[in-house]
Amino acid sequence: MRLFIGIQISMAAVDAITEAVVGMRGGADAAGLNVRWVPPASYHVTLKFLGEARPETVAAIRDAVAAAVDDEAAFRFATRGAGAFPSPERARVLWIGADDAGGRMARIAAACDEALAPLGFEPERRAFHPHVTIGRLRQVANAEALVLRCTEQEFSETRASAVTLFESTIKSNGSEYAVRAQWPLRQTGSVERTPGPNR
Repeated sequence: MRLFIGIQISMAAVDAITEAVVGMRGGADAAGLNVRWVPPASYHVTLKFLGEARPETVAAIRDAVAAAVDDEAAFRFATRGAGAFPSPERARVLWIGADDAGGRMARIAAACDEALAPLGFEPERRAFHPHVTIGRLRQVANAEALVLRCTEQEFSETRASAVTLFESTIKSNGSEYAVRAQWPLRQTGSVERTPGPNR
């Protein structure tokens, strides 16, 4: 099983990002960029990529992550801006940013990292950069003009009420995701809002 832990984004965010991607598709075609676009139903924020795992480890993963997020409360975050990895000038992955100004997603990602290390999952060494992947280029290319149109754009808000374990199945037209486990975040009277920049 190819597994990762993430947060699903709201339908409002999916719709807003999908609308922006329609424009980006036209720009990509005009620039001759060969992009494999992610289906909107698969939009999410990855907290930790686990990679290949045996089916019998899923129960242990469930227990470890349940303990890691037990005290975490539900919160809201915004999706805004666009970019590319490793850089817009040498792009392989196109993304929409997830605003983690309050550090909530980073904290949950670090907690999952720590909880899963005893099960043999390698801790993440790269800095955490929450994002929604929208496309993957088949060849490294300059996508600066493509992401520039959405650099300052605000999309929509998501109420993060659960952390999800996904299984990723690679198919000829891209990856297909299935939910294998879910951990609800603690409900409070008012859902914590991740502070963003003053606008």
